[in-house]
Amino acid sequence: VYKRQGQPEAISAAVCEFPDTKSAIDTVIAAIQSGIPMARIEYLNEPMIKAINLIEKMDLSERPHLFLEFHGSPSGVAEQSELLGDIAAEMGGAGFVWSTKAEERSALWKARHNAYHSAHTMRPGTIGWSTDVCVPISALAQAIEETMADLEQEGIDAPILGHVGDGNYHVLLFMDANDPKGRETVDRICAAMNRRALALGGTITGEHGIGAGKMKFMAEEHGEAWAVMAEIKRALDPMNILNPGKVVQIN
Repeated sequence: VYKRQGQPEAISAAVCEFPDTKSAIDTVIAAIQSGIPMARIEYLNEPMIKAINLIEKMDLSERPHLFLEFHGSPSGVAEQSELLGDIAAEMGGAGFVWSTKAEERSALWKARHNAYHSAHTMRPGTIGWSTDVCVPISALAQAIEETMADLEQEGIDAPILGHVGDGNYHVLLFMDANDPKGRETVDRICAAMNRRALALGGTITGEHGIGAGKMKFMAEEHGEAWAVMAEIKRALDPMNILNPGKVVQIN
């Protein structure tokens, strides 16, 4: 169901760089605990920043960043932005800049929305594969850092971005179209991400859905409830004509 939302009286966008992922995520946790109402909170790692600098002609330091947005009254968004800036500074953040100018906000979010395109453009001849998981926000830094370690071990410099207020992060993987082992590497990384998310009390996807690719992890996540879902599917679709062979197997 779609609902119309009123246009905020004032909107402020902010950007801040951090020495590492943990500092960025700790800033988000502290901001949420402090009750600062943030409309958008996006994390981008170094490879992602490098890509948008090149393609979107930005000049951000190649370090982990947070992109944020605040809605409210002019005085409210100013206060929220300043409070977030103070928290970020305590966590080691630097270069905190916020603006209410529409053109500056648009440039920031255009870069974020075009992130996949920017990353893919830097890797011509590759096939893109995007995956996500979601974990409790308290475990998000650990999840991202361990995923980065997996990528480093595989020799992959993959962009990572996340809707970190929800504990959700995405890894953009690009396979060499001529490398027959590329899919095996991607599957290995995705499996590690899924199992790590479950071990940390999360879920194997926050946005991308299950489809066929993550079906084999559903029993690990849901346990006995997975069999109950199959029984419901049998009851509602005894002829197996509704999306047959996907997600819930009835045979």
